[in-house]
Amino acid sequence: MTPIFDGHNDQLSRLLANPATAPATFAQSPDAAIDARRAALGGFAGGLFAIWIPSPDAAVDDYAAMANARFDVPLPDPVPLTAALPLAQRQFAILLSLERAGHVRVCKTVADIRAAIAAGQIAAVAHMEGAEAIDQDLDALEVFYAAGLRSLGPVWSRPNIFGHGVPFRFPSPPDTGPGLTEAGKRLIKRCAARKMVVDVSHLTEAGFWDVAALTDGPFVASHSNAHALCPTARNLTDRQLDAMAERGCLVGINFATAFLRADGRMLPQVPLTAILDHAEHLMARLGEDHVALGSDYDGAIVPSAIASVEHLQRLPDAMAARGYGVELIAKLCRENWLHTLEAVWGE
Repeated sequence: MTPIFDGHNDQLSRLLANPATAPATFAQSPDAAIDARRAALGGFAGGLFAIWIPSPDAAVDDYAAMANARFDVPLPDPVPLTAALPLAQRQFAILLSLERAGHVRVCKTVADIRAAIAAGQIAAVAHMEGAEAIDQDLDALEVFYAAGLRSLGPVWSRPNIFGHGVPFRFPSPPDTGPGLTEAGKRLIKRCAARKMVVDVSHLTEAGFWDVAALTDGPFVASHSNAHALCPTARNLTDRQLDAMAERGCLVGINFATAFLRADGRMLPQVPLTAILDHAEHLMARLGEDHVALGSDYDGAIVPSAIASVEHLQRLPDAMAARGYGVELIAKLCRENWLHTLEAVWGE
């Protein structure tokens, strides 16, 4: 079995519905893509667990709209700090409750991740997807960092005080509006000072170039794909990929079918070869050391063959059938993430 370290899942916001029972729900949940039982069966070794703030006023069914041949989903209104902060704290508390129950190990270094994998534990890196829970003075960032936050994407798709995200729109370039605000630029500089991973998934193209200008080391797109193969606003253009290649950045392939399919539709009928097509395009631009996985499990519709982590081994099997060697499969499934995290964190 090939251990798989994944760049993005939305399990914590899913568990928000009933935090008191989160450990029991995570142990075995037939409605979720990730639970402890399925993780053991499918070789899910861990990944970045996202803290994401739901939009209370979302008035549309994103999945239904994104199943159309063309779509432009209206973005929800911004979420104020007063609403976002307690929800983010609750999700972090859920992650810690999973650790106390023995389901995961919260990891702050790559040594922690490797030790967890060796012990058969799920290695969980705390990640924030959209910084609505961070104040302009960045005091909350320091508290979250002290608690173990090691990765941050300044925006989800809706705007916040730090910047602007791309809408769910097909077809569309990622150049859809402004980038980072002045507060957002301070946030990125602070993340760099703390050696935190900066994630450009969901940022507008202008925001992408802002991050590139403000950071010296590698950054990541934790769950994004190739715009050349699927021209949705959420995917990265070849120009962006070439800039990432110059910096040793990493892209995690998103399993969300609307970002895999050439027609941009969020439908589950997608062969695993589509993931490999994106992998090969990304490797052609970035090199084989800078492409990994970023599933978006429990946050999107994914190919039916890997609808849950129980069947994740079908992916390295598909890679082997395509002629990928053992070393390349290990890089894509785990090692490239670990090497990039080590490069950013320094440990």
